[in-house]
Amino acid sequence: MEMFKYIEIDENSRIPKYRQIVESIINNISHGHLKIDDKIPSINSFSEEYILSRDTVEKAYQILKDRNIITSVRGKGYYVTRTKLISKVNILFLVNKLSTYKMLIYNSFINNIGGNSHTDLHIYHCDNSLFLNLIEKNINAYDFYVIMPHFKTEGLNHVSYTEEAIKALNRIPKDKLVIMDNNDLKLEGHVSEIYQDFENDIYNALKEGLDKISRYKKLILVYPHKSVYPYPKKILYGFRKFCVAYNIDFEILDEIIDDIVLKKGDLFITIEEADLVNLINQIREKEFIKGTEIGVISYNDTPLKELLGITVISTDFKVMGESAARMILNKEKGKIKNPFNFIDRNSL
Repeated sequence: MEMFKYIEIDENSRIPKYRQIVESIINNISHGHLKIDDKIPSINSFSEEYILSRDTVEKAYQILKDRNIITSVRGKGYYVTRTKLISKVNILFLVNKLSTYKMLIYNSFINNIGGNSHTDLHIYHCDNSLFLNLIEKNINAYDFYVIMPHFKTEGLNHVSYTEEAIKALNRIPKDKLVIMDNNDLKLEGHVSEIYQDFENDIYNALKEGLDKISRYKKLILVYPHKSVYPYPKKILYGFRKFCVAYNIDFEILDEIIDDIVLKKGDLFITIEEADLVNLINQIREKEFIKGTEIGVISYNDTPLKELLGITVISTDFKVMGESAARMILNKEKGKIKNPFNFIDRNSL
């Protein structure tokens, strides 16, 4: 076949021959020697032409199939299915839920990773089975994996990892893996991580706002114990630790119910958007003065909260995305704690 004149296999290279095959075929496509629907040699023909084992060629073709670059048609052979983007760095960006702040991370990552890359965003909804399926399906298909592990139990409680998830993550080469948001994984080897320290982050952020917080009579955390997308319990631990350390009267609620009894001197910390909206509406309806008679702090910043002047305690989502991109571009290793801030606006 004409393609053979473009394929180069270096017997003296330290790069495994199956990878040389993958890179040669990709280069042929990127240079226009192969186009969509072009037929490529069979495994037997390729192994005979270059005196390679059939297993070596089969491994290379399987990687190309996993990356959707080629496809096999029963009884006919192998064909090119994709010509765009394959010469770029391919990245799987896997997050537990789709939310405003997850998209802030993703957009920041995209803005910083550069034009010589292609990133696929997948959501697994905190579901362990879906997470495992996505890893299994894409285990050899990407150059890098940026993953945010958070899972839920059948009782809708948060867990940082499952044993099956750890096994799946350990299958990914560590030089290709970037973990975000989670510092509780016990993975083999050295992994790049950008993490939140949920317990100490909320403690230190509230400590930063202590002067204003102390003006209120009671600090109320609205923490949903049962949620479709559950939150780390370390947020609770850090909140309790802060209140005990500074002798602050506190209460923990599951949600902001309709017609909740509001009292002057209450300061609420909300986590879910729905609770924040319900609380603000009821403060207005009952004619309390927000930021004076009743205080509001929201967990996790968004552009809308900034626009509405809501005080927040929040990790810096933009920096998290920037850090992940930088670690890939510079091949950095190690653990980076993401900044967590108290941002005072006019609701406190």
